[in-house]
Amino acid sequence: MSLQRMLKLLYALVLCVSANEDFDWTKNERGSFYYGTFPTGFSWGAGGSAYQTEGAWDKDGKGMSIWDVFAHKKGKIFLNDTADHSCEGYYKFKDDITLMKDMKFNHYRFSISWPRIFPNGIKADHINEKGIKYYDDLINMLLDNNITPIVTLYHWDLPQVLHEKYGGWQNASMVNYFNDFANLCFERFGDRVKYWITFNNPWSSAVEGYETGEHAPGLKLKGTGAYKAAHHIIKAHAKVWHTYDTQWRSKQKGLVGISLLADWGEPVDITNQRDIEAAERYVQFYMGWFATPIFNGDYPQVMKDYIGRKSAQQGLGTSRLPVFSSQEKSYIKGTCDFLGIGHFTTRYITQKNYPSGRGNSYFTDRDLVELVDPRWPDPGSEWLYSVPWGFRRLLNFVKTQYGNPMIYVTENGVSEKVQRCTDLCDEWRMQYFKDYINEMLKALKDGVNVKGYTAWSLLDKFEWDEGFSERFGLFYVDFLNKNKPRYPKASVQYYKRIISSNGFPNQREVESWRRKATETCSSSNQLLAAGQTKEHSGSNWHFSTNSGTTNS
Repeated sequence: MSLQRMLKLLYALVLCVSANEDFDWTKNERGSFYYGTFPTGFSWGAGGSAYQTEGAWDKDGKGMSIWDVFAHKKGKIFLNDTADHSCEGYYKFKDDITLMKDMKFNHYRFSISWPRIFPNGIKADHINEKGIKYYDDLINMLLDNNITPIVTLYHWDLPQVLHEKYGGWQNASMVNYFNDFANLCFERFGDRVKYWITFNNPWSSAVEGYETGEHAPGLKLKGTGAYKAAHHIIKAHAKVWHTYDTQWRSKQKGLVGISLLADWGEPVDITNQRDIEAAERYVQFYMGWFATPIFNGDYPQVMKDYIGRKSAQQGLGTSRLPVFSSQEKSYIKGTCDFLGIGHFTTRYITQKNYPSGRGNSYFTDRDLVELVDPRWPDPGSEWLYSVPWGFRRLLNFVKTQYGNPMIYVTENGVSEKVQRCTDLCDEWRMQYFKDYINEMLKALKDGVNVKGYTAWSLLDKFEWDEGFSERFGLFYVDFLNKNKPRYPKASVQYYKRIISSNGFPNQREVESWRRKATETCSSSNQLLAAGQTKEHSGSNWHFSTNSGTTNS
């Protein structure tokens, strides 16, 4: 056989393999519950973030973040809540690690507050050693309890000085400032931290921070602000990855990834090509916006096409979507040792053409409509419906789209939205965890390379523009009590059993978990009620997952 013919056959084989690896939008298996266990070494944990949980917003030399300033503006946050004190995690982290140890967590995901380390955002200005000591103590105690720290470098709390001086992520200078911060974290903590996440959910930072203005810094730069912010965030991620790769990897032997929010979009009609294309567009404008440059070197083609066409229709000479140079493309491509996936819910998607006269916007650029099925369970949060099968679909999409990367589920959970929730028997959360974790198990069976799962979240905490009205925690926090005591919800016991069984061993055992978990509720509810009838300034009930009470 000639060399030319052999090359042609190899090329045809590659095309055939690629075609087989295309995601099948028409295939959606929503089969029955699957009993089985996860591979040995699968990592279980929970998470939180600095601004949402730490409190101590102006203590021990910490600088102001954009969220400190934004939350203090009247009317920005529901009921004008702030995270000034929140869970007081800065002071109570030892108690919280005791809770994690009791649940037998393998890992805990948290973020390092940039302004707690660099109060002005800039290394040359000042390094706050008290802030470094706090994270040193947290990391050391986690390791002493055999809990692996998974550390996020940016969970939305940009130093306010960088916003005021430079316009925050609208400015390319953030790339170097963030790299300086990350490099110091590698230097000070990297001997013990082996899992680094550069950015948490940059979609929200870009869209809600610079397009809709719902999140800090509250800018409404429609049609341009989100794209520009995302462009700089992607470059910053790549620079930090390369910094670790060249300066620290050989010594520290850690991994650097990114955590992307990735809700699933399902075509309304799987026989309608336009709906299929709209659903894929939804996912590409969401997760693909960040994942495709990081894995493949450039923005998804569909984003370039749609935003470019809309920009031309609006009479603009260039696309509102920024362009990577060929040098930047090769620099960004492959800067991901693992992909963090934050997933909560699913939408049905159908095509809708938005005329260019409607004005520029990230949302109209997509030419689609999001729909929900009224039969989907809705625990209370207006955006979060329980659609477990979407999780498996998403994980399989990532596998086929990006070459089956190593995945850590970095956020998955459900909230309740009530003013004064005092019922700790969170049936809906147990059901959510059961169903979503089972779909993740099915995805593993499909060949998806999932290595760990992070329940979101360990504690009730400050939920951004929703304040304290939305509760994601496994543990209830009494925010009206200055001591911020933690009370386990029934889902603590339920999740603990999933962890100890490493999955779902058999039907009989799994069915008993809910009953056993709810048996703890009445005593928990009584203690919570007793604590809340006392003066909130004085009581300090706190109890562990053993149903006993301890004074913390």
